[in-house]
Amino acid sequence: MSIDQSTLPTQAIGTGHRPPSLTPALLIRLTSRVAAAPDAARVTTNAPYTDTQLADLPVSTPADVEDAFARARVAQASWAATPVRERKKILLRFHDLVLDRREQALDLMQAENGKTRRDALLEVTDIAITARYYARSAAKLLAPQRRRGAIPLLTHTTELHHPKGVVSVISPWNYPLSMAAGDAIPALMAGNAVVQKPDTQTALTALWALDLMHEAGLPTDVWQMVIGRGSSIGAALMDNADYVMFTGSTASGRQIARDAGERLIGASLELGGKNAMLVLDDADIDRAADGAITACFPSTGQLCVSIERMYVAEQIYDEFVAEFATRTTKLRLGAAYDYSIDVGCLTNRSQLDTVTAHVEDAVAKGATVLAGGKARPDLGPLFYEPTILVDVTPDMTLYDHETFGPVVSIYKFHDVDDAIERANATPYGLNGSVWTRDSAKGRAVAARLHSGTVNVNEAFAAAWGSIDSPMGGMGDSGLGRRHGVDGILKYTEPQTIAQQRLQGFTPPTWLSYQSWETVLVGAQRILKGVGSR
Repeated sequence: MSIDQSTLPTQAIGTGHRPPSLTPALLIRLTSRVAAAPDAARVTTNAPYTDTQLADLPVSTPADVEDAFARARVAQASWAATPVRERKKILLRFHDLVLDRREQALDLMQAENGKTRRDALLEVTDIAITARYYARSAAKLLAPQRRRGAIPLLTHTTELHHPKGVVSVISPWNYPLSMAAGDAIPALMAGNAVVQKPDTQTALTALWALDLMHEAGLPTDVWQMVIGRGSSIGAALMDNADYVMFTGSTASGRQIARDAGERLIGASLELGGKNAMLVLDDADIDRAADGAITACFPSTGQLCVSIERMYVAEQIYDEFVAEFATRTTKLRLGAAYDYSIDVGCLTNRSQLDTVTAHVEDAVAKGATVLAGGKARPDLGPLFYEPTILVDVTPDMTLYDHETFGPVVSIYKFHDVDDAIERANATPYGLNGSVWTRDSAKGRAVAARLHSGTVNVNEAFAAAWGSIDSPMGGMGDSGLGRRHGVDGILKYTEPQTIAQQRLQGFTPPTWLSYQSWETVLVGAQRILKGVGSR
């Protein structure tokens, strides 16, 4: 079956390539925040909906990046000395500004990325949650912690957390607000300065967040943005950083890990995925079919945690696939700055080419298209229909390569062990999803999946939105975690301070080492006996 074109609106953006809220004055103010020389070269970006010019941005040189780091180091010293309660006030003001100005943010994300308004709204709420969580948790998480000393009562031990210094954040185009502001917020709350390179295509959204943070009271130079290709300024970002936060491809992540290792600095990397959804034989079919829509096609499938592989129990396979395909054919594909559209467009020509090549390769080798399967140039230059494939085999590119588009392949499984084994048969391990009426069974299956996050009866939002818990990938999906305690403490250097009182670790002058041995061994036995750790 294919998409019923009668259900797909052909609504274009309207007059011009951007909504009225994105005024020339706003764009000038945002682009002026790029750390670049006054006479810098310029680069233009186009709106994905229409391929018409959207922004004209200054390009940062390696010298500009080094200058940004120099200014950041000066600013960071006083920012680190700023009490956490004052940093908290800034973050909470930023929280309110994001919500108050959300319409502008939604317009920006749609104009730069091509996603739907409902997908953009998730980013606004995500950043509000992130700002609120770290504003109200940082004081406790960063406070000095008493630790058990070497000798009970005689060793006073304290754990401190110092900011790393200046952090490089390299953020992608697919979630331009969540990935830009979401990774900067905990770094800033920990007392660091940040020099960030957002993807050029969606730089305006990142600059908008920076603009609001300054309005909320963040001191000048504590958070700066540079614009440019990684091949030009990537080395400067690595060579000057005290820590690196990167979201992007596995290939780029490997190179950053090598460079960070050479410099002996830390790095947190969220990379690619080939995420699996398991629909068990007792799943609620209607609920699972609806869940599959939100699992596979948010932001036109351009989401690291979206589902690209689906394993369905043979007992319900035919019924589930029919329901899922029917729902997919009814999705509204198009461009609109309101909530009338279900699926937007891809963000760039490279992604369209990848999606097209993956589907064409699969079909040429025997895959069957149940829904979608083709580009829609009648709607705009980068539209591609939400696509379901079956009869996918290992010789097809999309079998085990990330497509990063609105394409999912469905496979039948015989039993739960079979499903788990096939879901885990990938070097990736970012996100997973399990659907069942039995909550205990769902959690047990989830625990057996090789994946940093797994959702039961949800696609990805439950785990992502549980911001008090860590989020990240296993295997080729990355290193480190964002969110939760890990999400802020990774931006710190832990330090142990231990003060020894009275007796130390050598015998007093009046006691021989032979007698001291007896005392030490006896003390260890007593400590074990009383349950001491």
